[in-house]
Amino acid sequence: MLVPVLQAARGGGASASRSEPARPGNGARGASPHSPGDRLAEAAGLAGAIDLDVAAKLLVPLARPQPATLFGSGKVEELKELVGRHEAELVVIDHAVTPIQQRNLERAWNTKVLDRTGLILEIFGRRARTREGRLQVELAHLTYQKSRLVRSWTHLERQRGGYGFLGGPGETQIETDRRLIQERIDAIRKELDVVVRTRGLHRSGRARVPYPLVAIVGYTNAGKSTLFNRLTGAGVLAMDQVFATLDPTMRELKLDSGRRVILSDTVGFISDLPTSLVAAFRATLEEVVEADLILHVRDISHPESQAQRADVESVLADLGIEVERSDGLILEVWNKIDLLPPEALEETWNAARRAPSRPLLVSAANGIGLDELGRAIDARLGSADETLTITVPATAGGLLAWLHENTQVLARETGESGQTVCRVRIAAAKKGRLASRLRRDGLSAAPPPAT
Repeated sequence: MLVPVLQAARGGGASASRSEPARPGNGARGASPHSPGDRLAEAAGLAGAIDLDVAAKLLVPLARPQPATLFGSGKVEELKELVGRHEAELVVIDHAVTPIQQRNLERAWNTKVLDRTGLILEIFGRRARTREGRLQVELAHLTYQKSRLVRSWTHLERQRGGYGFLGGPGETQIETDRRLIQERIDAIRKELDVVVRTRGLHRSGRARVPYPLVAIVGYTNAGKSTLFNRLTGAGVLAMDQVFATLDPTMRELKLDSGRRVILSDTVGFISDLPTSLVAAFRATLEEVVEADLILHVRDISHPESQAQRADVESVLADLGIEVERSDGLILEVWNKIDLLPPEALEETWNAARRAPSRPLLVSAANGIGLDELGRAIDARLGSADETLTITVPATAGGLLAWLHENTQVLARETGESGQTVCRVRIAAAKKGRLASRLRRDGLSAAPPPAT
């Protein structure tokens, strides 16, 4: 297998420019901010994620994509020789390839050709476990396949007879295939509409509890699932592999203050994430859109960490999330600090102190910084908390237990007659439930005296 990774040539060189506009049909919205070497390593990692044996990988400078074959004729012949030498059964091109280009390259090289979108779809197809996940992947696959039906084989040009006594021209095989794919797409979308409604009901149920939702997002292999497992004690698969987990997972997390939250682990993002996948997985990603707090987990030890951050923020923007919001919706978590050498770690600490977003440094693998992360989550969610003083009679032990279970008890004193005076911090969402309990016991709460 070969993995050619394209470099956008500029001024005769082979450097990539982020501001360079994409050419229609031959790229993403703009050139990648990642270095060519990192894209090559990432492409090989994507291939390894579905157990492909990479026989060779190389960078292919590309000044101007050719409409028919993407590469120039000389490069096509050079790569043909390489394909034959390795007897490659598959060539992966880490770039968008049009259906015509794919057909022509497969003819020229006499082997299967897969572009970046097709490779990511293959990985997602293998990773999906739930019915929802499989439906979402199938929808993305079919949308991708429908756009790639070209007359690669003569059977697609043959006509089937029309209906009725007189017959007629009927429809070509390619038209039949497109119609059948579209019918399946329509059926999947109807099923996913049910999923969206079901998730909406689940969110409504959580709103009645109510627990705030904290969503974990990040570039694939940034350590999201490891962090999720550390915080919640869950057993979500966590591997040093791209897209190790695909289906979302939710668990309850109780913070030291007594606040309960729902923590959601979502699918990892990647550069040039196919728009069809973003659209197909929108039902799943709605959990991110509806989140009260988003933890953006970054692999701070990765040399392309800044570029990965830009990719994640681009997907969040596609979901309608304003990354630069001033209300503290997003909390950056710089993970894998245990992999940094001492000098780099000190520089990272200094950078974090200077950063306006005030990121937190953690090691999910070793548990470093997780206590500070819990306090930061609590502080972000507790910006609307209120501090109250409540006098609990000796006969209202149930109320006292409720306060310890649902609020943060800041101070507690027992009076001579057995009553307990508690100073508590309570989330705004729970004030109504507290008021109902107090009315039932004929009690009231008051703000603490000014100091």
